[in-house]
Amino acid sequence: MFTTALRNVLAHKARLLMTALAVLLGVAFVAGTLIFSDSVGEAIKNASAKNLKDVAVSVQATSPPGAGPEPAKDGKRATALDQRLADRIRALPGVTWVRSDVTGEATLAGRDGEPIGNGWQNLAVNYQPDADGKDRRYPLAQGRGPASGGEIALAETTAKAAGVHVGDTVRFATDGPVLTKKLVGIVATDDPAVTAGGSLALFDTATAQKLYLHPGQFDELVVAAAPGTDQQALTAKVRALLPAERAEAKSGSALAAEQARRIAEQNSALSKTLLTFAGIALFVGVFIIANTFTMLISQRSREIALLRAVGASRRQVVRSVLVEAALLGLVSSVVGFALGAGIAVGLRAALDANGAGFPDGPVVISPTTVLASLAVGVLVTVLAAWLPSRKAARIAPVEALSTVEAPPTPRSLVLRNVLGALVGGAGVAVMLWVSTLTSGDDLPIAMVGSMLTLTGAIILAPLLSRPLVSLAGLVTSRFFGVSGKLAKENALRNPRRTAATGSALMIGLTLITGMTVAGHSAQAAMDKMAGSGLTADYQVQTTTYVGLDPKLSAKVAEIPGVAAMAPLRGTGFSTAAGPGPDSGFGFLRGTDMDQIGKVTKLTVVQGSLDAVKAGGIAVSESGAKDHGWHAGDTVKVEFYDKKKAELKVGAVYADNEVLGASFAPTSVVDPHLDRLRNDRLLVKTANGTSPALVKEIRKALGDSPLLKIQDRDDLRKETAGQIDTIVNMVYGLLGMAVIIAVVGVVNTLAMSVFERTREIGMLRAIGLARSGIKQMVRLESVVISLFGAVLGMVLGVFLAWAGGSLVGSSFPNYEMLLPWGRLGLFLLIALVVGVLAAVWPARRAARLNVLESIGAQ
Repeated sequence: MFTTALRNVLAHKARLLMTALAVLLGVAFVAGTLIFSDSVGEAIKNASAKNLKDVAVSVQATSPPGAGPEPAKDGKRATALDQRLADRIRALPGVTWVRSDVTGEATLAGRDGEPIGNGWQNLAVNYQPDADGKDRRYPLAQGRGPASGGEIALAETTAKAAGVHVGDTVRFATDGPVLTKKLVGIVATDDPAVTAGGSLALFDTATAQKLYLHPGQFDELVVAAAPGTDQQALTAKVRALLPAERAEAKSGSALAAEQARRIAEQNSALSKTLLTFAGIALFVGVFIIANTFTMLISQRSREIALLRAVGASRRQVVRSVLVEAALLGLVSSVVGFALGAGIAVGLRAALDANGAGFPDGPVVISPTTVLASLAVGVLVTVLAAWLPSRKAARIAPVEALSTVEAPPTPRSLVLRNVLGALVGGAGVAVMLWVSTLTSGDDLPIAMVGSMLTLTGAIILAPLLSRPLVSLAGLVTSRFFGVSGKLAKENALRNPRRTAATGSALMIGLTLITGMTVAGHSAQAAMDKMAGSGLTADYQVQTTTYVGLDPKLSAKVAEIPGVAAMAPLRGTGFSTAAGPGPDSGFGFLRGTDMDQIGKVTKLTVVQGSLDAVKAGGIAVSESGAKDHGWHAGDTVKVEFYDKKKAELKVGAVYADNEVLGASFAPTSVVDPHLDRLRNDRLLVKTANGTSPALVKEIRKALGDSPLLKIQDRDDLRKETAGQIDTIVNMVYGLLGMAVIIAVVGVVNTLAMSVFERTREIGMLRAIGLARSGIKQMVRLESVVISLFGAVLGMVLGVFLAWAGGSLVGSSFPNYEMLLPWGRLGLFLLIALVVGVLAAVWPARRAARLNVLESIGAQ
């Protein structure tokens, strides 16, 4: 029977080719994901280990309990790590050297004045030369290290991005004002934070301390030890020297383990996402494999009958089909694994080209990845072929010798429809319940409901195919005559086959449609949020959120052409502890009460702004409702600086995204701020937006590269663009599932043509032209594709509607909106898919010899 299975694979190579392609693509997706994750993870791990190569102990500054890490009023951090502590650690037995690090952030301006880097990874450190004048962490590529307050060095990638060379003047900012220094050196680094789109600036130690700390203070002390020194024992000795609650010591091995764990967690999230879509692609492939083996078994029913007649048992027939599937899955998986390795390399290169900046490293192919990829391909193929193999074993020899294909029994279709109704009904019921939920924590329930609904639709697909295909058949019959009618009858002939082929496309379009509708609706909600409540023409803030100097901010209001300017700064507070409507936390924004109404849509529904100007607070309608507050109430609060106060609710205003839950005059907020900084400026102009005015605003604020000046369109694009990015990524990942579905349509049609060879010969003999045969096959393909597309789009819209309440929990303005343009495009794509998928099968059908076809068995 094994020999028979092997010969069957070799005898039906062409008919199994498309099935092999479906398995191949799915395995390639899985293998590519695993290889990519392993390779990137290993590269980052090696780069991190290199940075920790000589580290025996790391001493890091910490904040005492109850004290936050925020800078003091002078904008600088204060730490307990100083030169005296470094000298005491250096004197310990076994210590060879101690490196004293200062770290901060510096954003550089490019040639065009715009900031370079991604803001949160624009690193700045102190350059610490050894006796030979070089810092072992940062090998010099050009020039020398900075040695005075007017000098700076940059990483190679940073200098290239800024367009500067040794000897040039570099413009940068740390917390607002623009600074300039002379570039004296360029260094090499493989720090993942820098290679992944960040930047790196280096100063001499005294300058770095002046910028970020206080003289003589450090953020970290890195201790190196002599070979053979016990890291744990040395760490204990170092820990004994540290000031209580102001610093912590970790061994180099503990740091390495912590970094490895963090890297594994980061890669795990990406891998799980990619593997989820790989699973969807393989799930779609199951339908193609099952369809192919069902059709092959129907076509080989005589052969199976003869095997039974000469003594083959049912179990042997099942094993023969499963061995055939296993051989197909193994060969396809091997080729798919090789393709997956190429995908991993290409994916890494593509992400690097878009600024991912992964460290250099080899392609890592672990035995686990090889075994997992091959096992997935073989198991999926065997499982998909199991039901067809059972069908083959049930064929009676006499029945098989008298007919080519028996239609499914009414009883089996009834059982299938009942099961589908129960599963689908349960799924719909769960999704209707989900539509009443409002917490994002209920997402797992929505996922279960979606899976049940989709599974029910798949089971019911044969039943649903008849009315949908008949409806499409009315169109094809009316406009294409006999060919259209034959196409409809061919699609209706075996509803299971039509359903299985259409279901593969349905799954992909269900997910794509659902994501599109939810994404479009969320995008519209974010667009409303970005623009709602804002009448200002510009919003000004910093890329690193360090805030804006109030003295410089005041100059913006004096610029000709500026009609109004309102600053926004704020602090957190907590209301009375314990149960009741008064308990909870909030954020109070401080602003200029005379200007805020000119830059926002402020609608007072209770009280008056005069009461707020007198030292009260204004609360949003939803905030007032949550706390049970009304205009005139007095509330007790405790600010983040631990100071308590009694505030009078002077006004209640309609919800406004710009103002948030509450605001007050700056005089109420300022006493509770460690450092007086404006979070944002809202600027209203007299004559609309203009590039010249933007330059004037930049100039008034010191022309710092930290500045981010956005008009209302920029704000909308920034917020809505995030959703677009996610949706486009999902399109790309689900594209593999759609491609596999297209392969399934081609495969089904090609095998259907082979199965109907005699019928096609008869049609040709009674006068149907080659063009009519081609048209019939094409229309059958279009009908099947449209069936899958329509069913998938309907399901996708339903799931998006039912899950909309969960999305709406993050977007107050969320309401489901149908993107008719994109939905129409999906339908058009399904139509094109149907036409293209039929090209080869239609051509093959039209080229069949009439006499040979009539004589075919």
